[in-house]
Amino acid sequence: MIKFDKDFLLGASTSSHQVDGNNIHSDYWAMEQMKNSQFVEPSGKAVDHYNRYEEDIKMLADAGLNAYRFSIEWARIEPKKGIFDKKEMQHYKDVIACCKKYNVEPIITLHHFTSPKWLIDMGGWDNEEVVELFADYTKYVVDNIKDDVNYICTINEANMRLQVKSLMKRFMKQMMAKAGGNMPEIPSVEQNDSSNDMEGQVQVGLNLSNPMEKMKLTAIENMQVFGDMNPHTFVSAAGENGDKIVIKAHKASKKVIKSINPKIKVGITLSLHDIQWIDGGEEKAKDSWDEEFGHYIEHICDDDFFGLQNYTRTVYGKDGIVPVENGVQMTQMDYEIYPEALGHVIRRVNKEMPNVPIIVTENGIAIDDDNIRCDFIDKAIKEIQLCKQDGIDILGYCYWSLLDNFEWQKGFALTFGLCEVNHSDFERTPKNSLAHLGSYAG
Repeated sequence: MIKFDKDFLLGASTSSHQVDGNNIHSDYWAMEQMKNSQFVEPSGKAVDHYNRYEEDIKMLADAGLNAYRFSIEWARIEPKKGIFDKKEMQHYKDVIACCKKYNVEPIITLHHFTSPKWLIDMGGWDNEEVVELFADYTKYVVDNIKDDVNYICTINEANMRLQVKSLMKRFMKQMMAKAGGNMPEIPSVEQNDSSNDMEGQVQVGLNLSNPMEKMKLTAIENMQVFGDMNPHTFVSAAGENGDKIVIKAHKASKKVIKSINPKIKVGITLSLHDIQWIDGGEEKAKDSWDEEFGHYIEHICDDDFFGLQNYTRTVYGKDGIVPVENGVQMTQMDYEIYPEALGHVIRRVNKEMPNVPIIVTENGIAIDDDNIRCDFIDKAIKEIQLCKQDGIDILGYCYWSLLDNFEWQKGFALTFGLCEVNHSDFERTPKNSLAHLGSYAG
């Protein structure tokens, strides 16, 4: 086994809504409580990380890991527009202090999918006002933690809205084929898609299995809850303008951070597939990569680091995405188990954006068999080490996720974690994979 140098950031990731619990002022909490919710279950107390963060951070450190990527929840910090909660800000300051207590580097994410409900009520991520509002939120947070952190990710998977849009286009094409060419009336992507095969095509937990009738009822209830049949949350389909708004929000946030403490290293994270092709699929593959990564380069090429998030590959043929062959081992998320994807994506990103260091901010596997998880980690780590040997500047690797958690619309059934959580009493049981990952620490 080749160990990393001591300064390599080796750790694990979480996001606030998925682990903390009781995120009552967020858009996702509101959607989870709906009678016709697309969520298979509500998040509730999640895994109670809000109250047990020290136990979890100590567990991470005891395994030999030295980095913890987590998110600060905008809906907690600003539960009402313009009203900031000092108590909640202190909570996150305490989490950062706890990391330092155990010699763990905190890597902060300012936005990880969830938003304050009030933001969605006013048009959400399709409203240009979100840029200034996100900058205001950033200022409040960074004013409070400006001397305590070295790394901040502004926005998690900034390209997710485009990935969801692409999924929606494929779904609509499928629906037209089933309807004999007549497009049925469909709400937004978050409320539709009867094909489970598509769930593995985006790197987020979407529930796409509900019947169309329920989806229509969800759209009606959305109007009652958000004032819009298709609320513009961060994980909803976005067009070109919606994507531009996200980029502007990143730039505005970065500008604020640098004005407060220019020493803080700032980056963004993107969800990237290892995009491959067979005969006839090269152009589709190129277009897909440009949408996922290429068109962002001009906007992020002067960032301090790039947060790379990868789980699997996508293969294109002349007719589009090539289905995974029968018999190929899949994860609970319907991803092909393909850890080699990480190395391929790192090399491609470095080739096209060579001057920006990389932190792998997410990479992992949802599976019951922890032996398979350990094997996945071995192969992913090998890819990173080979890339580093070739001179690629990789600052760190954060496995997703530290804990089995709330996987968005899919609920608690999926097990990404390095640690099991009993949902009756929240008892933690570290898996062998936690110590296995830690064994690579220098």
